[in-house]
Amino acid sequence: MRIGGFKNPQVKDAFGMDKPYFYRNKAQFPVRKGNQGVDIGFYAKRSHDIVNIDSCMIQNSINDKVIKIVREYITEENIEPYDEISGKGLIRHIVTRIGHVTGEVIVCIVVNGSSIPKKNKLVEKLLCIDGIKGILLNVNKKNTNVILSDITKVLWGRDYIIDYIGDIKFQISINSFYQVNPVQTNFLYSRAMELAGLTGNENVLDIYCGIGTISLFLARKAKKVIGVEIVEKAIEDAKRNAKLNNINNAEFIAGPAEKIISEVYSNGFMADVVIVDPPRKGCDINVINTIIEMMPKRVVYVSCDPSTLARDLKILSDNGYSIGEAEPVDQFCHTTHVETVVLMSRKDK
Repeated sequence: MRIGGFKNPQVKDAFGMDKPYFYRNKAQFPVRKGNQGVDIGFYAKRSHDIVNIDSCMIQNSINDKVIKIVREYITEENIEPYDEISGKGLIRHIVTRIGHVTGEVIVCIVVNGSSIPKKNKLVEKLLCIDGIKGILLNVNKKNTNVILSDITKVLWGRDYIIDYIGDIKFQISINSFYQVNPVQTNFLYSRAMELAGLTGNENVLDIYCGIGTISLFLARKAKKVIGVEIVEKAIEDAKRNAKLNNINNAEFIAGPAEKIISEVYSNGFMADVVIVDPPRKGCDINVINTIIEMMPKRVVYVSCDPSTLARDLKILSDNGYSIGEAEPVDQFCHTTHVETVVLMSRKDK
């Protein structure tokens, strides 16, 4: 109402989670030298001081065992954890991916070097974890806050897990963008599908498509789906996931959204429905302008930031679209963040 200027918008009650604990399928734990040993946990608010933990109520409990094993390994082998100030030390982070449906697990150790000592010992320790499918080493020698580099080596197994959202199968690598709460994501994407109102005859444009999660959901009820994403690795994953599910009417293109959708439109692709699921900063203004020019019947906006959502909906509202229902989804339980899905329809439709 304040930013978008909408009077009494139809906002449904937030869709909550029955059991809002242990839901996250991805964890990133910084590793540092502590006053009494090795600190592994999370950063304290507005700092890079680590709050040492043994377990977390919103992370999968398998991570408790991973932390314990890596802490023991570092201590036993007298390995120096990474120091942000000096840039010295070896082990920087532990990153995990865990399949909610399949229970598959990959563990990635991020290091300030090219290898780790006695890697076979670490591998042997981690192999006792139920569902383990891969043990990885990510080489990150840069003085940066970015956790993962582009260089990942497989120490054991494979570099991805398999998991499902609904009946769609996904191959998820350590770098893949994938919603962290698969239970709520299933509801979120189902609502996006309902709001899209597909009958099997529509062309759909999925902007900021990631590894194709929404695209593949919609492809089953659409004539054709084109997914656009700037991260090339994500597009590779999307194409692989389409093949994995025998979906042949979804095309994925890598590049800046504002550039690609303009080219797609210029080449004659007319979208009946547009789906946008942008990062927290919202849609690029050129993306919104192309959507307005394309004049799809419906725009389904999935947002992780209500402020930029309101800003972008106002632009659409000023250019021929009316706001329908909006539904918040408690995607990030026990945090202040919320995911929201909104339908915008052309007024002349």
